[in-house]
Amino acid sequence: MAPSLSIFFLFIITFCVTLTAAAAGHYSLQTFFPRPAYQSLIKHAKTRKPKLPFKTRYFPQTLDHFSFHPKSSKIFYQKYLINTQYWHKGSPIFVYTGNEGDIEWFAANTGFMLDIAPKFRALLLFIEHRFYGESMPFGKDSYQSAKTLGYLNSQQALADLAVLIRSLKQNLSSEASPVVVFGGSYGGLLAAWFRLKYPHIAIGALASSAPILQFDKIIPWSSFYDAVSLDFKDVSQNCYEVIKGSWAELVAISTRKQALAELSKAFRTCKSLHSTASVLEWLWTAFVYTAMVNYPTEANFLKPLPAYPVQQMCKIIDKSPSGETKLSRAFAAASLYYNYSQTENCFEVEYEVDPHGLHGWHWQTCTEMVMPMTCSNESMFPPSGFDYKRFAEQCRMKYGVLPRPHWITTEFGGERIEKVLKRFGSNIIFSNGMQDPWSRGGVLRNISATIIALVTEKGAHHVDFRAATKDDPDWLIQQRRQEVEIIQRWLDEYYVDLRHA
Repeated sequence: MAPSLSIFFLFIITFCVTLTAAAAGHYSLQTFFPRPAYQSLIKHAKTRKPKLPFKTRYFPQTLDHFSFHPKSSKIFYQKYLINTQYWHKGSPIFVYTGNEGDIEWFAANTGFMLDIAPKFRALLLFIEHRFYGESMPFGKDSYQSAKTLGYLNSQQALADLAVLIRSLKQNLSSEASPVVVFGGSYGGLLAAWFRLKYPHIAIGALASSAPILQFDKIIPWSSFYDAVSLDFKDVSQNCYEVIKGSWAELVAISTRKQALAELSKAFRTCKSLHSTASVLEWLWTAFVYTAMVNYPTEANFLKPLPAYPVQQMCKIIDKSPSGETKLSRAFAAASLYYNYSQTENCFEVEYEVDPHGLHGWHWQTCTEMVMPMTCSNESMFPPSGFDYKRFAEQCRMKYGVLPRPHWITTEFGGERIEKVLKRFGSNIIFSNGMQDPWSRGGVLRNISATIIALVTEKGAHHVDFRAATKDDPDWLIQQRRQEVEIIQRWLDEYYVDLRHA
């Protein structure tokens, strides 16, 4: 989703694929969950933390906010980052609602908040989500079983935010400071939900690329992959056709006796492949995430990538020699995602590292964050369905639990979520860019005078949260300007009310 991902994800959420080649050359592809929100990763690596203008603090957080069992009062230390450079008592507090990963990763990719802090004299607070990064309630045993992971859910995370924010304001002797929450992807969901659930704590929320309508049957399940496909098709019909045709070539190769050796060589893998499905997923991941982060400037969020990487991928495909196979062209294009920096001599197709600690998303998609996805005939991916029984069985085998596919819509609002927002919500900005496939699950029109949708045709996954650069296009500059103006209006109204209280 991650990922902020994040990616939520979403999100940032991906898929587990099963590729079955029949004798006749046909195949079926099942897309089901779980996988991490932003990358399909199975190794976990320690990476150098980015240098950021924040101080690191740890808050003694309660394990379980919603019961009174003896274990509920157990304390764990929740990490947060704080910047008070521009703040003085009574000024706003801007809070980032942490996603499914290390909080430094999201802070490093949310320069917008640092950019606007001087104007508002805002204190900046980035709160890490429980069970991610260093915020592990049971230390190294946090992922041991469902008994520990059972405390990882969005409701506990929202309560963590509420408790930490209230405590911080008390410690600063600045309980009148207004709070605005910011979040992207899954963090955007949390920001919007926080404003709905805790309106007495946050006066407003900016939810960027938040797929709040992606649950249950609110939108067509094929929306996400149809949108990915359209991103490529809009750039080049040939590019779209090549990618669409590459899967059949992969299936044809998979029927050969030396398929794994042949694919290992063709895809320049660092280690011999064990499954042809991993090649499919490697390609699939590259195309999906490139569509998500089709930013107008060079960036390094999921991977180092050039400006408008979808266009660059299609340029690689369209300029390939005529004798090249569709699969080899797809590989060349996908290599841009994995090796734009030109530092890789081979590819870890089955063993890529997880530098941002995203693996908790497995659990979340197996419990409450169920977002069914399918691939239609219009997609550049093979047609596929969502088999809930199979998905649930995978979750039961992995964790011993079954998903609750209707819980999010029960807790926060389902098909009538827009009416819920209109009746009970206020002061929420939903920002979405139509290049981002997650936007199809977002709020794309104003719901009321105070529930605002800011939609850009060329925007990608929470691109508005990225730090401003000299190369930013006018539409992005204008989007951020609108967001700042709306936040300023919220604050002005708050301070007027405060003076008259």
